[in-house]
Amino acid sequence: MKILIINGPNLNLLGLRDRTVYGELTLDEINSELIKEFPQIEFQFFQANDEGSIIDKIQNSQDFDGLIINPGGYSHTSVAIKDALDLIKIPKIEVHLSNLSKRESFRQNLITATSCDGYISGIKHYGYFAAVYSILKLSDI
Repeated sequence: MKILIINGPNLNLLGLRDRTVYGELTLDEINSELIKEFPQIEFQFFQANDEGSIIDKIQNSQDFDGLIINPGGYSHTSVAIKDALDLIKIPKIEVHLSNLSKRESFRQNLITATSCDGYISGIKHYGYFAAVYSILKLSDI
């Protein structure tokens, strides 16, 4: 099984950002923990701060069995990422490290999540683990 994990803007700064909101781990540490937890899965990790690179990566994800995306702030603004997600027909889970329901009102509108099979919010890096588990279960259907 091959899973693509896409992380959007500012997620390259995990570990430096507010740890009470985003957790203690860096993005590289999260990726390493996923590899250890799921050795049977081939992961490809991708992070970009620009919308176009994220769209290109989504559009070229047809060789994967599942997609996990944390679009960061683009989840609230990007119709273009939503449209790219609509085009691919593999299981897709959106992940947010912070609990969006406890944050600013503008973060309540999740444009990109509407194009995913589900979304996970608020359990820090464990959201990625839950997303992998969800992809595995959705793939059994």
